[in-house]
Amino acid sequence: MMILSILGPELHFIGMGFGSPVWGNVSDKYGRKVGLTVCMCWTLYYGILSAFAPIYGWLLVLRGFVGFGIGGAPQVTLYTEFLPVKARGICIAFWAIGAVFEVLLALWVMPTLGWRWLLGLSALPMAVFVCFCFWLPESPRFDVLAGRREKAMATLVRIAKDNGKAMPQGTLTIYKQTNRGQLKDLFSPQYWKTTLLLWFLFANAFSYYGIVLLTTELFQAGDLCATQGAKIEPRCSLECKYLSSDDYKDLLWTTLAEFPLLVILLAIDYMGRKKSMALCFFMFSLCILPLFARIALTIFIFICRAFISGGYQVVFVYTPEVYPTETRALAMGTSSAIARIGALITPFVAQVLLRRSVYVTLGVYCACGLVAGIASLLLPIETLGRGLQE
Repeated sequence: MMILSILGPELHFIGMGFGSPVWGNVSDKYGRKVGLTVCMCWTLYYGILSAFAPIYGWLLVLRGFVGFGIGGAPQVTLYTEFLPVKARGICIAFWAIGAVFEVLLALWVMPTLGWRWLLGLSALPMAVFVCFCFWLPESPRFDVLAGRREKAMATLVRIAKDNGKAMPQGTLTIYKQTNRGQLKDLFSPQYWKTTLLLWFLFANAFSYYGIVLLTTELFQAGDLCATQGAKIEPRCSLECKYLSSDDYKDLLWTTLAEFPLLVILLAIDYMGRKKSMALCFFMFSLCILPLFARIALTIFIFICRAFISGGYQVVFVYTPEVYPTETRALAMGTSSAIARIGALITPFVAQVLLRRSVYVTLGVYCACGLVAGIASLLLPIETLGRGLQE
C-alpha cells in the first residue's frame, strides 16, 4: 500500500520536472501570456479528466499530465516583469491562500463525497482563470525584446491610464533578439555559479515537500514518535487509512504556516535576498529536530513549514530578478525542473525511511537545510535594490 501511495506524488513530480523547462522555453520564445494560457488550459483539461479515471493506473497517468501542466512557471516571470519589487512578495502569498482553501475543501469533501469530487472541484478555479486570460496583457519587456515596440507602448499606456499616472518622457528602445531561451546562456561566465547554486536551492523542494508529507505521516502515527522514538513500526494493510477530522484540522493549522512567510517577504527588502534565504533554511534545520508528542508535533511542524516556505518563496523572488529578460522564464523553468528531483526523492525519505528511523529522517532534512543556508550565502549576486536585467 505504501508503494501505491508513493506512486501518485512521484508521477506528479515527474510530470512537473518535464513540464517546467518546456513551459519556460515556450514563454521565452512565444510570450508569457501564451505560455501561461496554454499551460492553464492543459492543466484544467487533465485535472477534470483525472476525476473520471476508471482505474488507478489511469489516475496515475492523468495526474502525471496534470503535473506537466503545473510545471509551467511563466506566471512568476509575468508578474515579476509587471510589478514593483515590494509587490512581488505579496503576490506569492496567494500560494498560501490556495493551500489553505485546498485543505478546507478536502475537509469538506473527502469524508462524504470522496476523492473524485475533490479533484474535480480543485480544477474549477483554473476554468475561471482561463476565461480571464483573454484580458491578460503580454509583458512589455517581452514585446520590446521581440521587436514589437508599438504593442509594448500600448500596454504601458494602458497601465498608466488604469493607475492614473502620466507616462514618463522618452521612447522605447528596440532590442530585438531572435535566439531567446538558450540553455547555454544560463552558464555564461556571468551566471554559471548563480545557476548551479540556484539549482541546488530549488532542489531543496526536497525539504518543502518533505515537511508536507511528514505532516500526514506523523499525524497518522499519532504518539508513536514519542513512545518508540527510533522508528515507526510498519503495518501490513491493503486498506487506505483515511485522515480523521482531527488530522485535517491539524493539517489546516500547519498549512496556515504559509502565511507567516509574508513577514519574511517583507523583510527581504531590508535584509536582502541572500541573508533572508539563509536565515529561513537555518531556522528550518533548527526546528525540525524536536518533533515528538502530538502537541509539540503540530507546533514545530508549523514553525518548520513557515521557515521552509519563506525560504523557498524568497528563491522564487530572487531567481527572476537575477536573470535577463531573454532567459528569465527558461531559468525559472529549468530551476523548477531541478526542484522536482528533490520532490521525487523526498517520499522515500518522508514515507519509507521514516519507518526505519524517525531520527535519521529528521537528520536528513536538517542537513539539507543547513547546506541550503550555506549555498544561499555563497550566491555571487544580491538583487536588493537592483532593477530587472534587460
